[in-house]
Amino acid sequence: MRYAYALTTAILLSGGAAALTLNHPAGAQTAQNEPGAIQAAVPKAGAPMSFADMVARLQPAVVNISTSQRIPATANPLAGTPFEMFGGPSRPQRAESLGSGFLISADGYIVTNNHVVTAGTRGAVVESITVKLSDNREFKAKLIGRDVPSDLAVLKIEGTGLPYVRFGDSRQARVGDWVVAIGSPFGLGGSVTAGIISATHRVTGQGGAYDRFIQTDASINRGNSGGPMFDLQGNVIGVNSQILSPTGGNVGIGFAIPAEQAKPIVDTLMRGASVQRGYLGVGIQPLTADIASALGLPKDRGELIARVEPGQPAERAGIKQGDVIVSVNGQEVTPDQTLSFLAANIAPGTRVPVELIRDGRRQTVQVTVGTRPPEEQLAGFDPNDDSGVPGSDDQQATPGAASLGIAVTPLTPQIARSLGLGADVKGVVVLGTDPNSDAAGKGIQRGDVIVSVNRTPVATSADITRLVAEARRAGRDQVLLYVQRRNIGNFVAVEIGE
Repeated sequence: MRYAYALTTAILLSGGAAALTLNHPAGAQTAQNEPGAIQAAVPKAGAPMSFADMVARLQPAVVNISTSQRIPATANPLAGTPFEMFGGPSRPQRAESLGSGFLISADGYIVTNNHVVTAGTRGAVVESITVKLSDNREFKAKLIGRDVPSDLAVLKIEGTGLPYVRFGDSRQARVGDWVVAIGSPFGLGGSVTAGIISATHRVTGQGGAYDRFIQTDASINRGNSGGPMFDLQGNVIGVNSQILSPTGGNVGIGFAIPAEQAKPIVDTLMRGASVQRGYLGVGIQPLTADIASALGLPKDRGELIARVEPGQPAERAGIKQGDVIVSVNGQEVTPDQTLSFLAANIAPGTRVPVELIRDGRRQTVQVTVGTRPPEEQLAGFDPNDDSGVPGSDDQQATPGAASLGIAVTPLTPQIARSLGLGADVKGVVVLGTDPNSDAAGKGIQRGDVIVSVNRTPVATSADITRLVAEARRAGRDQVLLYVQRRNIGNFVAVEIGE
């Protein structure tokens, strides 16, 4: 599946900031979606309906947003060749982007997606942001604040008496409710689409602390990003942000940031502050059916700790690699309520109980939640970068792990150096995998280091053979390997062969 933003790429979502009530100057007009003003325009529930009266009331508060970007000149691509004289540096180029947004105050504050007002090319600079209202008035906008993790931004235009709308309570939204999206798909300002809520608390699988959306089949296309999702009372219950599509066009699966999470972030940005989020300092994996089976645990409850960052809150609280965290501060960890989401929405400095399962036994530890580092710092490694991983001498192979479809050899200091591993890494090196094995299907490859089997350290092929035999006697058909590639490790459940 390919997740495409209505402009660029998807970025995930979280809460974690205290709400701030918006105060408007005395004498300002009411919100376009004020309950008393919108009530007469809303069709009766369940009756054949038209959205026309409601849309006429709401549409003036929805805006088109465009940016002007400058792409710097590139160096001569022919430099250093006999054809250098024909190249020369390229000239700076111009680029534009389009998106949507909505006014939330009579004095010109606007909510949109961060990616709508971000340069779409590395090195490009956004030189200006233009906001166009439904009556064709245009304003130059100032960027008040942005929050990259949640993909939200707040703009400001100079004006008074502007039409605006308020956030509603997305917690009341139910699957099957009608919703209306207004925006500027493909630059077609003021386009209206309607549909229903397909899912709430949708985890799209992109990972991260902010992967929790309202899913809708209301058409959302390129340019709808940042526009509002309304319920039939005219409340903004979501900010349209991304679509799932194999083609880049609408296929009936769109996602909106829920208002319950967007509003606190918007309020924080409006007062010039940055959003603070909780942080445990762990790398996590979903507790998939095969991993749960290997651990003898029920699936869909909890997440597996693949890595514990040194010196961070989790390590200080005694959380260890291989623990399965099942609840945080009394809230269960589930596929719809991930550990990242729960941790991010706890105020830094708060001490909370964390329930976990270790070696089949439940226990509770107390964790003082830290502050989540900037996303640029967290993105400083690429867990998929396995280029140039060297192997070892095939002559050292032993047949002990054949039941898993892998051949291994002990990890010697020389092999560790060639793999770029630290001296503290222990285990066995994979020399090759049977292409028909479950291990190969799970991505285990030559040069990987198996550190443990069922959370027991291994140093030889014989260790693996013994632990596989123990798992068989316990009636299990899988074992849990901890596999390290370069400096990144993950748990992998592998089926036991014949």
